[in-house]
Amino acid sequence: MPIPKISVPFVSALVLVACVWTGGFADEPTDVPDEAARAAADDETTPPEAEKTDPADEITAADMITLLRQEISNGLRRRGIYEKFVKFRRYAGWQLNSTAGRHSGSELTGNCRLKWYDHMFRNPLKAPAEAEQFTRELHQAAIENHNGLARVLAIAAEKLDLKQHEPRTFKEIDSPEQAIEAVKQSLTEAQLAYCEALAPLSKSEIKQLAGSLYPIMTSQNRVGHTLQSRGTGRRLCDLMEKLDRSAMHAAAEALIPLADPRLLEQLAALPDNDEISNEINNEINETVTMAGVDGTLLGRIDTPSGTIIIGGRDKNTYQLDKMPGVNVVIDLGGDDTYLEGTASLRRPVFVLIDLAGNDAYTATKPGVQGSAVLGVSMLLDFDGNDVYRARDVAQGSCLAGAGILIDYDGDDIYVGMRRIQGQAIGGLGILIDRDGNDRYHGAMWTQGMGGPLGFGLLDDLDGKDHYYTGGLYLNSYLNDDNPTPGYEGWGQGMGAGLRAVSNGGIGVILDGGGDDVYEYDYLSHGGGYWCGMGFARDFGGNDQRLGPTRKAYDGSKRTQRRFTRFSSGFGCHYALGFLFDDKGNDTYNTTIMGVGYSWDCSVGYLCDFGGNDRYSGNEGMGAQAGLGALFDFDGEDVYLGYKQGRASSGISYHKMPNCGGNFSFVIDHGGADKYGCRAKNNCYIRRGSSGGFLIDRPKRKEPTKTAGKPSSNTTAGS
Repeated sequence: MPIPKISVPFVSALVLVACVWTGGFADEPTDVPDEAARAAADDETTPPEAEKTDPADEITAADMITLLRQEISNGLRRRGIYEKFVKFRRYAGWQLNSTAGRHSGSELTGNCRLKWYDHMFRNPLKAPAEAEQFTRELHQAAIENHNGLARVLAIAAEKLDLKQHEPRTFKEIDSPEQAIEAVKQSLTEAQLAYCEALAPLSKSEIKQLAGSLYPIMTSQNRVGHTLQSRGTGRRLCDLMEKLDRSAMHAAAEALIPLADPRLLEQLAALPDNDEISNEINNEINETVTMAGVDGTLLGRIDTPSGTIIIGGRDKNTYQLDKMPGVNVVIDLGGDDTYLEGTASLRRPVFVLIDLAGNDAYTATKPGVQGSAVLGVSMLLDFDGNDVYRARDVAQGSCLAGAGILIDYDGDDIYVGMRRIQGQAIGGLGILIDRDGNDRYHGAMWTQGMGGPLGFGLLDDLDGKDHYYTGGLYLNSYLNDDNPTPGYEGWGQGMGAGLRAVSNGGIGVILDGGGDDVYEYDYLSHGGGYWCGMGFARDFGGNDQRLGPTRKAYDGSKRTQRRFTRFSSGFGCHYALGFLFDDKGNDTYNTTIMGVGYSWDCSVGYLCDFGGNDRYSGNEGMGAQAGLGALFDFDGEDVYLGYKQGRASSGISYHKMPNCGGNFSFVIDHGGADKYGCRAKNNCYIRRGSSGGFLIDRPKRKEPTKTAGKPSSNTTAGS
């Protein structure tokens, strides 16, 4: 579906949250190193000129982000704290410079650090514009079938510091014979690229990755922020950096032609075995039987790159891991059952294509349902109401490799536990659901989660969807050595490193439309942690961000009080998080440290571009040397609580004045709004220290070139 245009008379809400954590550096700078000074010389606080527009013109999300930047920049200058913000930028840059090596003497190192993260972290006012463009273009690409999938992978390659390739061209598929040939060619190309990817590693290194990735990165762990075996985890990250990641990405790109709807339609038109054309029949055994298959097989094609089997249109059951040598399964129809289906070193490339029927996918092993552990996998389900049930590393996820799941139609259910539903470490994890009212249910590291060297994406293009992450593992967050109630979450557009192990990756959740419901526990929904970046965007509908999960993971009553920390557009410990919502009457809920919040040298933004919205949390706050902002454009909005845009003058994690301070913004344009702090409409208030802002603007009758100066009728507040 096309992305809806925004035609509202004024700008939406964005929250920028920045937070800073220090890993105990002994010698913080009394002055900024030359490199950081040069970076700050690019005056990031000088906003671009906004073009004059007719009031009837549509205002885009990009226009609103420009307005947000103008408001922040003008506010810093008006208060005379621009130089403090420059110090904040310089200090953040110095932190990156001083920890760029593999061994820094701190928990924070340069292991697996991505260039785009480095760039965004050094440019916190430019970052929202890049984040808005990134999420918009990524979603536009996902809409465009296989050509768009090629663009999605190209965007991911750029962000993961991989080699860039010329745009792929795709042959028109006009017959079943051509479709089969395309499958064979994709399989061969993927196998060759996979071998190239492993070439830099020794046999012992390959064995270590294959045997340790799942237990070290997943099964041993019950907390989200780090690993039980940190030393081995660092070793695995080193090996993933040594792997030819560009070649592994190329193996995934080789499978892109299979996502062409025209190819799938031609495969669905394959006739029964006795009617198959001579071109195909020459490669198919006359009698087709195979261990692991209960039902009708129409064909088997043996190639140098692996075996392709074709299932009939009746109900079949496939025990996929009991089918040695089979790399591609094509099923023409029926309500089928698929058991397991791992992609790993033993079967490094695996493709599953189901063309019709209400299917059941069930697994207990890792690397299933369009997922891989040191492998490449693709699952395409063309039609039907399907149920995907797994445990770990499933449903478009990967550990060192690539996993892609695309479901084209139907009301689907996705259930798993850890590292599922568009999750990636050391590669690419993509889940695209093109239509239907869908349910996503996971416990930890889910739904658009990017770990070290990972690009994780969940994009649901349409329908009324329900997202749930958390409810199983007790949270590991300690406050003054006392645990707070709640569960681990770590999902829904979450980019996170592993503390004392590695920097984080890129996690993205996008939703194209429909009235959606989001439930999430600790550290979830458009957030970054430990040098990672997370992005959440919903393009339409009246959405409910409920905050803490209402029931436990298994559907029983929660044993923990409904409580969450860090969610909805946040950054925590040298990270960046972004949450965008384009239209609709939406709700945003968290308990503490959320709704446009940052902690410890981080940046977080929440931007809502239209509708009557309701916010509950620490709205628009930066703490411990952070920058946090909530920006709402249009609508009659309600802000609960009393801390809107409040900035504390106290910082204990970093030395003042070197780190600059805390910067907090709540900026609302248009509408009759209600604030828990009792601020009035059309006000410009200092909140706490000079870095705290609550800015409420009326609907503008005439377009302006910039955000303009605040009204002379300002009020002072705390």
